[in-house]
Amino acid sequence: MRVAVLHGQEQPAAASRVPPGTSRHRTGVGLPSAVAIRTGPTLHRPRRSARAARAAALVLHGGTEVSLRPTRASATPAVRMLPFAWSLRRRGRRHGLAVWRLRYRVRGWNGDEMSPLADVRHALDEIHARHGDVPVVLVGHSMGGRAAMRSAGGSARTLVGLAPWVPAGEPVSQLGGCRVLVVHGSTDRRTSPQRSLEFAREASTVAERIWYVALRGSGHAMLRRARQWHRLTTDFVLASLGFASVPTVLVAADGERLVERSL
Repeated sequence: MRVAVLHGQEQPAAASRVPPGTSRHRTGVGLPSAVAIRTGPTLHRPRRSARAARAAALVLHGGTEVSLRPTRASATPAVRMLPFAWSLRRRGRRHGLAVWRLRYRVRGWNGDEMSPLADVRHALDEIHARHGDVPVVLVGHSMGGRAAMRSAGGSARTLVGLAPWVPAGEPVSQLGGCRVLVVHGSTDRRTSPQRSLEFAREASTVAERIWYVALRGSGHAMLRRARQWHRLTTDFVLASLGFASVPTVLVAADGERLVERSL
């Protein structure tokens, strides 16, 4: 499937002032005082007819804690999500699943700015402008997993967090009524599998249902046992949208709010 790319406009920097599309920060937070950034994220969208889409998936890559550097298309976190998008597209096409990929304006979360969230909101607006009021599944890795969880609500009530970065104190109230899959490799040294499990347990108090799956022997890059990462994600997305049956490993008992599995 071919994709069209929407680019945010870049504004030239001016020497004497903070230029358009630039963020200014207080000193002491590890950020430059003024950095020119793109004023919009980059979206890779399907060229399917808007009428054909019955649902959409938005794929969100990872990033870093603090950075205002632009995100390049060749950046490893962005490239890492391509196989997930391909798997969703290949198996979801016949069901009318439109798969979108988002590239953030900047690499970092950036504290209270929470930079990726504005990009996710922009992407959701674009999805609904093209496809109408369809359900949207958010699939995010690492920082993208955090962005997905924070962006829950409205049409986005099915979420996938892959090795998500979810610090202690991360809110869960927005996950009320949502279906959430959290997958974490047991040997991850970048984000904490234990913290992901704690987050899942916290979220289970409000979510419709949340699944936590530990993939033994896999790390943050999702390279070891890559096929399981891709298959489990795609199986969950299609099942949650009613396009396929629930995979055996995710079958839950009636009333079971938190489903813990180890593979």
